Amino acid sequence: MRRLEGFDLALLARNRSAVALDIGSSHVKMLELEVERPGKYRLKHFGVAPLPPEAVVDGSFMNSSAVVGAIRELLARHKVKTRDACVAVSGNSVIIKRISLPLMSQDELEESITWEAEQYIPFDVNDVNIDVHILSQQADEAGQMEVLLVAARKDLVHEYSTLLVEAGLRPAVIDVAAFALENMYSLNYDPLPEPVALVNVGAASVNINVLRAGSSAFTRDVGMGGRLYTEEVQRALNVSFEEAEAFKVGGDERDRAAVVPEEVERVLSSVSESIATEVHRSLDFFLSTSGGAGLAQVYLSGGAAPTPGLAAAIERICGAPVTRVDPFRRISVDERAFNPNFLRDLAPQAAIAVGLGLRRGDDK
Repeated sequence: MRRLEGFDLALLARNRSAVALDIGSSHVKMLELEVERPGKYRLKHFGVAPLPPEAVVDGSFMNSSAVVGAIRELLARHKVKTRDACVAVSGNSVIIKRISLPLMSQDELEESITWEAEQYIPFDVNDVNIDVHILSQQADEAGQMEVLLVAARKDLVHEYSTLLVEAGLRPAVIDVAAFALENMYSLNYDPLPEPVALVNVGAASVNINVLRAGSSAFTRDVGMGGRLYTEEVQRALNVSFEEAEAFKVGGDERDRAAVVPEEVERVLSSVSESIATEVHRSLDFFLSTSGGAGLAQVYLSGGAAPTPGLAAAIERICGAPVTRVDPFRRISVDERAFNPNFLRDLAPQAAIAVGLGLRRGDDK
C-alpha cells in the first residue's frame, strides 16, 4: 500500500495503534485496527453511537457533553484500552490546494511553506495549522514541483483536541476526511488508470475526493447530506423527526401502512436528485479544468449511501458507474466477535473511520 496522505497534529510512536473516531452530525463511529503484518489489518473494535439532533452543526460542537458522552460510552462498551485517538476534520475551516513551487527538499519546503502559503489561504497564516506533502520529486520543464498544501484553522483543531481530552483520550492525529476516504480506498481497491471519485454522503455534508494517478487531484465538501431526506419527509408528511427517520430507512409494517408509499418515494427521489446534482457540479468543475478523461468510477459511502435511489441518481446524472464502498473488504474480521450482518449494514458509515484507523506514526 502506498504511503498514506494526511494532516498531522502530532505523530504516534511507530506502529502504535490509535482508536479512530469519525464524529459526524448524527453519529460517532469508533474503530480500531490491529496490524497483522505489513499492509494487512484485523478489525479489533468497531461501534456506532447516535448523537442528539443539533449536537454537531457545521462541524462545530454545539453540545460537546453529548459528544463526549457518546465517545465514553463507546470506549466503555467495547472495552477499548487504547488512549491515543485519531479524528478527521472537514468543511470551510479546512483548505486543500495542489500548488506549484520551485523544486526544493522537504526540509526546505517546511521552512518556507508558511510564507508560500499566504497567497493560497483565505485566513491569517498565524490562525492555521499547515501541513504539506511533495507529490512529485521531479521538477517539470519550468523547474516547478507539485505540492499538496493543507491548512486547518487552529480554533477547529483546538476544539477537537479539547473534546478528545475531555473524553479521556490523547489527541494523536488530526486528519482530513477526504484523505481518510482515500486511505480506505487504497487499502481495499486496486487503483485505476482513469480518475475515480470517492463520495461520502454523511448526515450533514458530502465529502468528495477525486483521485488521479493514485493521489488526490481535487477535494470539495458540500454542505448538504442525508439529514435532508429526513427533513423533507418530515415536512411533506407532517410527522416528527423520529417518525421521518423511520420512514426514510423503512420502518415496521405499521409505519408502511400509515403513509402513502408513493409520497415517501417522491420525496426521497427529489432529495437524491438534489444531492446527485451537487455532486455532479463539483465533479464537472474538476473535469472541465483537468483536461483529462472522464471518471472511471464513483465509490459511494456514508450513512446516506444505502438510501433508495441515491446511487442510481448519481450514476445517471454524473454519467459514471457507482459502486457502494465496502471498507472492510480487505480487513480480517473474526465473525465470532463481529456479526457479519451488523458490519454489512453499517459498512457505508465506516469508510472514514477505517481510513483513520490506518494511521500510524511513520506515515504522512
